[in-house]
Amino acid sequence: MSSWRKLGSEEVFWHPLFGLERQVLASGEERQEVIVVKAPDWVNVIPMLDDGRVVLIRQWRYGIAAPCLEIPGGLIDPEENADEAAVRELLEETGYLARKIKPLGTTHPNPAFLSNRLNTYLATDLEMVEPDREVFGIDDERIVVEPTPLDKIPGLIQDGAITHALVIAAFHLLAVEGHS
Repeated sequence: MSSWRKLGSEEVFWHPLFGLERQVLASGEERQEVIVVKAPDWVNVIPMLDDGRVVLIRQWRYGIAAPCLEIPGGLIDPEENADEAAVRELLEETGYLARKIKPLGTTHPNPAFLSNRLNTYLATDLEMVEPDREVFGIDDERIVVEPTPLDKIPGLIQDGAITHALVIAAFHLLAVEGHS
């Protein structure tokens, strides 16, 4: 298999969520131009309550113009590591503070054109620190928390209630870890 090395690049577009970079690549004498989406690394968190329920969230997703049932997650800010981002995202999106987090794995969301990684965590020993709040999130997020028994997750995936591919991958990592 040929490997490609980058001869040069040019930023085409930048937004805080992602940027587009035009790259010129070489493999031997062959040259190729590609577009790569440069994005910060992300985190996903599976928050597990003591009673065996998972804290799912429902939020509007602009890409599909519909609400999406998923797990908390988001970008890793430049000044934090993945562990810190997981704790922060969980708190922002659910009001739960995790006393324990465990990495479940790292995946590439779409290596065909995305440059980033997704770090998935299991959060346990949760404490609700904002019990009177009904809607969570920051900025334009309007997130509703939906605790759901873990044993219901496969059915929600099978029935199409959970369609977010990165969330499905997170639950696969959890199952591989021995939780089902």
